[in-house]
Amino acid sequence: MSLGAAGIGMMSGLQESLMAQETVRRHLPRSTPEEQGVSSALLLAFLDAVGRSQHEFHSFMMVRHGQVIAEGWWQPYAPNLNHMLYSLSKSFTSTAIGFAVSEGRLTVNDPVISFFPNQLPATVSENLAALRVRHLLTMSAGHDKDSSHDIQATDDWVRNFLAYPIVHPPGSVFLYNSGESYMLSAIVQKVTGRRTLDYLRPRLFAPLDITGMAWETCPRGINTGGWGLAVPTEALAKFGLFYQQKGMWNGQQLLPVAWVEEATTFKIQQPPSPGQTLADAKKNSEWHQGYCYQFWRTRHNAFRGDGAMGQYAIVMPDQDAVICVTGESGDMAGEFELFWQYLLPAMKDGPLPPDKESHEQLKQALASLALLPPKSQPTSPIAGQISGKEFRIESDPNVQSISFKFHGGTCRFTLTDGRGRHSIVCGIERWVDGKSDMPGTPPKLSLGPLAPIQKVAASGTWLDARTFQMTWHFYETPHHDTVTCRFDGNRVHVEFLNSITEKKNPVHPETREPLNGEIVA
Repeated sequence: MSLGAAGIGMMSGLQESLMAQETVRRHLPRSTPEEQGVSSALLLAFLDAVGRSQHEFHSFMMVRHGQVIAEGWWQPYAPNLNHMLYSLSKSFTSTAIGFAVSEGRLTVNDPVISFFPNQLPATVSENLAALRVRHLLTMSAGHDKDSSHDIQATDDWVRNFLAYPIVHPPGSVFLYNSGESYMLSAIVQKVTGRRTLDYLRPRLFAPLDITGMAWETCPRGINTGGWGLAVPTEALAKFGLFYQQKGMWNGQQLLPVAWVEEATTFKIQQPPSPGQTLADAKKNSEWHQGYCYQFWRTRHNAFRGDGAMGQYAIVMPDQDAVICVTGESGDMAGEFELFWQYLLPAMKDGPLPPDKESHEQLKQALASLALLPPKSQPTSPIAGQISGKEFRIESDPNVQSISFKFHGGTCRFTLTDGRGRHSIVCGIERWVDGKSDMPGTPPKLSLGPLAPIQKVAASGTWLDARTFQMTWHFYETPHHDTVTCRFDGNRVHVEFLNSITEKKNPVHPETREPLNGEIVA
């Protein structure tokens, strides 16, 4: 079935105004796990397994029967902070399309070229003419590779996308392509006159009482659609619950049930990996269960939005549950194995007997989650000798100098370039919270700039008497930097390693060259 505009009422200006009004902040209701049929002991086992794994979790929230039954943040991450979602943004873009369809602004069968008559290539190919909105929604435009990087070659991403070769008939082949998600966002802005974020504000974010969100834009002011949205963890839980309730929120049907069902059911099959049969892939892979409208199908009759390196909103209708996780992992499949090994069997039909001991242990474990700062040696005999000295950099023409100032259990690292001085204060073997405009930070998978000033928690330790290593956690993103500084007499050698390279090298190699310098006499 394809949902069209017929029979679906347009949102009136009065309704939109009421939905946009300021509301008292509301959190989801809380409950104990056992009251909602979930074992605290198995939730504890899950947290223990996470701690023993190579996965870096930043937040975890589990909702059962509409109640939050477990939640935790690994410090320095915290409940009130936004977290970069990467491709989980796509599911919000799909939602905006759903609202626009329900208001009669477009249909999924509309030709894509009909929205952008002034940005078409000189020759419109047969495949481009056949491209429909539904093909963008299902990642089946017909490209032979992800277009998202190439379309950013100029400031007119829409024109570049429309000129991108479509080598397969639209609808015939699945290819994960963030450029298609960007085009959905561009279509939303074209038919509504508003950015996707602003269009969703009164329809989704205000009713769900989600505030503070941010979304990157292209050079022409269109939200990037396929990436770039940042929200707190509870916003993800609300979003998942909104879909679990088929578009219903607080007794109001915000998004038609028919659209929710259309958007979250199987639409196209992902091809198996080379040397693998589809049957084998479907047994174990979360990326071969079928694709929907910017949502993935998932084993155990679930569906999800997900983003690179471990951002999830997993909706489990059979269990009446939502699982939300943010973090940074190089093995997303391994994270799902933890979900199915511990969280799935933890859920039972009907309430469980109280388990006060396990529940208290669970509360303590959730409250004490933390990413521990690296520790080796808190000081070095040379710290006083180099503190406050300026090292002139010879290896990078863009960097003039760096310095280290050790004082009161901290180290202030300062880099000076043509734009000025940029500092990060590190606690010695402890996190110090701050903000920084350090060049080249934070690391990021997708193209495009972030806000010039980023929140950062930083710590430093001496690996040996001549090697000082700093860790910079940019805690509104999934990522961190490791900066290793080796001193030899009057000289310093500084190497940078971003956490994406650490987990995905050589797919995303470190681009910052080492810095070499000498103390200014």
